[in-house]
Amino acid sequence: MNLILELFFTFLKIGLFSIGGGYATLPLIQQQAVVVHPWLTLQEFTDIITLSQMTPGPLAVNTSTFVGMRLAGMAGAIAATGGCVLCGILISLGLQRFFRRNGDQKAVLHLLETLKSASVGLIAASAATIVLIALFGVSSWKQPLQFNGTALILFALSLAAIVKGKLGPVPLLILSALAGCFLYL
Repeated sequence: MNLILELFFTFLKIGLFSIGGGYATLPLIQQQAVVVHPWLTLQEFTDIITLSQMTPGPLAVNTSTFVGMRLAGMAGAIAATGGCVLCGILISLGLQRFFRRNGDQKAVLHLLETLKSASVGLIAASAATIVLIALFGVSSWKQPLQFNGTALILFALSLAAIVKGKLGPVPLLILSALAGCFLYL
């Protein structure tokens, strides 16, 4: 299949099954971009996620744009991004009408609660994968771990700064980028 079409349909599938958005999409994006279509290495995937966090916009959209651009230039970026958002737009339009008519029914409210719980599980799985990649250089506990002490120290300092409210996300990203340049270049 043509790479542009493959990008479009792959990210269309990701957009269709991205219930929970944001971090909940990461396992599916990783599965598709690293495993099914070996477009990226695990390290490249992690780097793209990091860049996506530092740029404005939804994580899945930024990631699809970066992957599409890297693989097929502007046409790839447009195809991947278009595929990623198309289902969300169409589903949102349909759900808007549905919820306007049925939003106060108990079955609908229970469905939303169930979806929230599933989304939390997906986000937790994504967080665990990111921690494994950042601290141990692997995406599964089944692989041999390669501990990165520097990454653990930066993680602990970042977590402490956020939890204690001493530092906001933007200054933290800037300081982390500077630390990364100093430590790894």
